[in-house]
Amino acid sequence: MKQYSIYLMDADDTLFDFQKAERCAFFKTFEALSGQACTQEIYAKYSQLNRSLWEALERREITKPQLQETRFGLFLKEQGLSGDGLVWNETYLDHLSEGNFLFDKALEVCRELSQKAALYLATNGVTRVQKKRLRDSAIAPYIRGIFVSEEAGAEKPSPVYFDHVMKRLGNPGKEQILMVGDSLTSDMAGGIAAGIDTCWYNPRRKPLPPSLKVTWQIHSLEQLLPPSMER
Repeated sequence: MKQYSIYLMDADDTLFDFQKAERCAFFKTFEALSGQACTQEIYAKYSQLNRSLWEALERREITKPQLQETRFGLFLKEQGLSGDGLVWNETYLDHLSEGNFLFDKALEVCRELSQKAALYLATNGVTRVQKKRLRDSAIAPYIRGIFVSEEAGAEKPSPVYFDHVMKRLGNPGKEQILMVGDSLTSDMAGGIAAGIDTCWYNPRRKPLPPSLKVTWQIHSLEQLLPPSMER
């Protein structure tokens, strides 16, 4: 396989188990602020609403501040609950920042890759949450830096985000860079538009749309290590 000198690693659902972190944070928030026991059904309703807002953010229909300001207000209204949506959001983010659950082999893969290349996180998450999760995680010693969309002024897949990353990296040759992530709409589409090689992390073996020409596809993080990547 081609050896890259810079790996842009998506954080959530690539290295970190975001679904576990999100669920833990929501349950803690709900039970603390509502005074009720949380159920999987309640969490599923929030998760669906939240996911739809993040998809709207990727399509640039809303901004991240708008997402954070409205998601819990909408959820509370749907559930017929009283409370301040902004307080719920801040409490949730506090709990979320504690959820640095790594996927199996993420630590080993980052440790080994970092011996041959520079690793960076490239994420659309919330700055204070993502930086704390990285700082407190076992992979922190192997990550050179983190590029968060809030600081870039745009989310993946926007060219503005990738331009920000390139400038921060010192505008290296694009052939040196690989974007690794689970999202076709943000990680892969953004990397392709930016003119860099892409690696789709696809553990569930979902079909790849013929229109999207990713450079590599892997089904486990260990496949990031040479020579096991497949075209």
